[in-house]
Amino acid sequence: MRASGLLVYQVLQALKAMVQEGVTTMDLEKAAEKMITDAGARPAFKGYYVPAVGERYPYVLCTSVNDEIVHGMPSPKRVLKKGDVVSIDTGVELNGYYGDSAITVAVGEVNGRVEKLLKVTEEALELAIGQMRLGNRLFDVCGTIQRHVESNGFSVVREFVGHGIGTQMHEEPQVPNYVDPRGENPRLKEGMVLAIEPMVTAGRPETAIARNRWTGVTRDGSYAAHFEHCVAVTANGPWVLTRP
Repeated sequence: MRASGLLVYQVLQALKAMVQEGVTTMDLEKAAEKMITDAGARPAFKGYYVPAVGERYPYVLCTSVNDEIVHGMPSPKRVLKKGDVVSIDTGVELNGYYGDSAITVAVGEVNGRVEKLLKVTEEALELAIGQMRLGNRLFDVCGTIQRHVESNGFSVVREFVGHGIGTQMHEEPQVPNYVDPRGENPRLKEGMVLAIEPMVTAGRPETAIARNRWTGVTRDGSYAAHFEHCVAVTANGPWVLTRP
């Protein structure tokens, strides 16, 4: 999983450097697919079947712009402009093991509220990573994200969550970014790997699905941010597999 994770990291860093005014989300898609296949890996998202949609996802990346939270579809018509933010989410399968990570990148300068949104979302991820320790429970991870986000005046999305990951892209348990008292609260054990992915909005938490039936958007049109890492529980503390 470390090899898969590092490949995802390298791809996202290259795409981050590409993000600028005038670039299309399809430009990012083509670059990512080439990097992944050149490395001898398989894009994990492309062809992934989602029962709720009844179709296979056709792209390597999810590129979610501004009020799009997750599962934004790359398009040659989606041209990035100054003030936009784009969440880039991708995964790979290498030698039977999966890696999955996401970043949100500002296009040029963004206003102060949006800048804070990105900062707080990334901070929430780092704080959650710190909770990935033997003996803690899943709610320690989830609650840490919720408290940091809400104390800074932002909202946590409820409909989309993180997940376990390993030899499958999505494994148990689900990892909400809030404490759901009805949910499972397993104790963290050595060898568990979770894809932790805070999805945060600048406005209200309610979401809707776009006409393409894939993309989750904020119902109030507010901007969203999304950061994700795969994190292993080890005897020596958390190990982030998707960065050096």
